[in-house]
Amino acid sequence: MSAYRTILVGTDGSDSSFRAVDRAAQLAAATGATLLLATAYTPMPERERLSAADQLGDLAYKVQGSTPADDALRAARERAVAQGATDIDQAAVEGDAVDVISRLARDREADLVVVGNRGLNSLAGRLLGSVPANLSHRSPVDVLIVHTTDGK
Repeated sequence: MSAYRTILVGTDGSDSSFRAVDRAAQLAAATGATLLLATAYTPMPERERLSAADQLGDLAYKVQGSTPADDALRAARERAVAQGATDIDQAAVEGDAVDVISRLARDREADLVVVGNRGLNSLAGRLLGSVPANLSHRSPVDVLIVHTTDGK
């Protein structure tokens, strides 16, 4: 088995996903792999965006386009650097998380996808499918599901 050269980790900015970023960054640091931080986003509907912009005033840019996703990636990058990762890339892509991560894994020739286990034990996850469960079936490469929640 060859070493992982590119490790893709999905994050949505949640504490749970940041624990997966930490683990992926540790692995990238230990192996010298490139770490690709990825997030999928859906733009806020226009009506909601305008309402939020009215309330936020000068900070309205924070709810436009990919800005929330970019903020999550910025925070994830800081965590990855703190864990010792040095070769870090990032991608914020509009779309469904499973579709985006699977496509990025293929397009960026990732060897490993890392995600947290959030959603695996929830009722919604069991009924509708969760990102980690769906990725484990659809990813074109190995998937590491990091234990990031207490299972509740």
